[in-house]
Amino acid sequence: MKKAVLFDMDGILYDSEGFYMDITIQVMRELGYTGPEEPIMAVVGTTADGTWQILYNLLDGAWTRNQIRQRWIEKLRSHPLDYRSAMFPDIPETLERLKQAGIRMACCSSNSPKVIQSSLDAMGIREYFPCVISAETLERPKPDPMIYLRAAAELCAEPEECAVYEDSAPGILAGKRAGMTVIARKDDRFRQDQSGAHKIVMNAAQMADYILEEEDRCGK
Repeated sequence: MKKAVLFDMDGILYDSEGFYMDITIQVMRELGYTGPEEPIMAVVGTTADGTWQILYNLLDGAWTRNQIRQRWIEKLRSHPLDYRSAMFPDIPETLERLKQAGIRMACCSSNSPKVIQSSLDAMGIREYFPCVISAETLERPKPDPMIYLRAAAELCAEPEECAVYEDSAPGILAGKRAGMTVIARKDDRFRQDQSGAHKIVMNAAQMADYILEEEDRCGK
């Protein structure tokens, strides 16, 4: 029986991955990258520091990590993401459904604490997450399981009592290493390997169905 669901944020609560990838590819082209787009997709699921390092390597050190970061931020400022519009439509109802079922929830993202808080506030769903953790505040990012183990501890749940809702390969691996049930939201756009997930669903509503049906089975 699951006591907690631990959510990733980008690509899980709102559809940001495509938006950010478009910006990243544009920046890389502007900085002179002429290679294929596939290696750029390795940034999905990484921290900001991990992203700048990957892009720095792809540019063969022609630009510093800080220069890449500044160019990316400038591009984002000129084309900001509307978090509420990008939120998956079934998220509010799913969160309320899990809350009513007594499921505790956490948001565990590789984004910065500031971005996580502003995103949750903009979507109007901050109240559902008594536990919010940024990987930037930890020693090791995903795929290290620390972020999910920390969330479980804060929610007073054992790893086996937790389900992780993820989309990226590093996040899926982090959840598995934490000893938790991993449910992946299907996304074929960035060639992420989701085969390690225990269950693949199309949306959050199906994820909740899976969690609550398991509870019904265990309760019988």
